[in-house]
Formats: sequence, structure tokens, C-alpha cells
Amino acid sequence: MSGHSKWHNIQKTKGAQDAKRAAAFTKIAKEMIVAVKEGGGSIDPSYNSRLATIITKAKAANMPNDNIKRVLDKAANAGSGDSYEAITYEGYGPGGVAVIVETMTDNRNRTAGSMRHHFDKFGGNLGANGCVSWSFDRKGVLVIDNEDGDYDEDTVMMDAMDCGADDFEADGDCFTIYTDPDDFNTVADGLTAKKYTFASAQIEMVPQNYQKLDSADQQAQMEKLIDAMEDDDDVQNVWHNWDQE
Repeated sequence: MSGHSKWHNIQKTKGAQDAKRAAAFTKIAKEMIVAVKEGGGSIDPSYNSRLATIITKAKAANMPNDNIKRVLDKAANAGSGDSYEAITYEGYGPGGVAVIVETMTDNRNRTAGSMRHHFDKFGGNLGANGCVSWSFDRKGVLVIDNEDGDYDEDTVMMDAMDCGADDFEADGDCFTIYTDPDDFNTVADGLTAKKYTFASAQIEMVPQNYQKLDSADQQAQMEKLIDAMEDDDDVQNVWHNWDQE
């Protein structure tokens, strides 16, 4: 899976902006609410594996524990009034870049219109379900930041494999650990017990291959498309196979 450096790409395109962090917390809160409802109202991650996955993601995003507790308390309230539906859209960006957009919405007509608008505006096109997802693999992805050089690569790799990881990748100042989605919580818990912290932790759609954009105009349009999607309140995640290296 060499070449997958989503964490670096996020850093290059987003930075550490407070507004983006707040938006990320809002998106994670939506995921928690849906996970609780689909888990029969359980707010105990020991009995709700999807919720456990999202809490791991929230902690990696530095979402405060008080925020997490407030969201769970709200989700446990059957009368909270929040009703979200998860819908995935697929299409192509400039130059044929494959794009998958995961949304969570309370108005599917609004969201469908927004997705079509974003694709059309920035040189892409919305496709049918399944048009690009076949070229992605769903995997658990845990990223450990090693910018300060605190970790030894071989030690991290062995610890990850001991915890049940499928693959390990060292990329500059970060380590990326891949898991089967069903093993994500076990691996994350095992590494947490070994005192590792994560810069990013979530289930991702990992591309099987990558698409380069040689045109500066196409690169600019692709960046604008990603930003527009990620700034959309209905969008949870944007996955693509653009090779930004």
C-alpha cells in the first residue's frame, strides 16, 4: 500500500485550523449519534463496536472527553430529534481521479443536489453507485506521528503486528498501520495499551492505485473540489486516488 499518505495530505491541504477542528468534531458527533441508534441505544463501546471505532477516531482528533460525553448523552435520549441517513456518492474528479464521498444527512434531496453541484463546478462528474468503489479497499488505518523521533520503526512495526495489524508503512515522520475493519478496535486498543497515541484513526477507503495530475489547472481544480466537499456540512469523509506526491 505504498504511496498512501492521507495524513500528510491532510496536513498539506488543511493545516491545524481551529475552524476545521470544530467542523471535524461536528461530523464525528453525527457518526456517534447514528452508531448509538443503530446499536440499539447502547452508549457502552464494549457492546457497540461501531461506537468504539468512532470514539477512537474522536480521541485521535483530540475531541475533548467532555464533548464526547455530551454527544453520547444526547444520543442516548430517544427524543433528541436527530435523524441522519448515511449515503455514499461516487464520481470522478478532474483528470479521471476516482472520488468517494461519504455523507450523513437529514435531507437526501439537498445532499444529492450539493454533490452534483460540487462535481460539476470543479471539472468532475457524479457517477453511479459502484463506479469507482471497486478500486478501493475498506481498511482500518491508524497513523502514529513520529515527527519528534520518539519511536523506533522496528519496534512500532513489531508492536503493530503483535496486536493483529495486517500491514505497516513508514513514511517520513509518520507510521501508518493497516488493519482489517473487523480487527480495528482490537488493534487500536492493543496499541493504546502499549502507550501509543494516534494522529488519525478511522476506517478508510484505501485506493488500490493512484492517479497523477500533470496539469496545474487540474491540480488546482481537484484541490478546490476536495475543499468544497469537506466544507459541506453533510459530508463525513472524502476518499480519492489522487497521487499528490
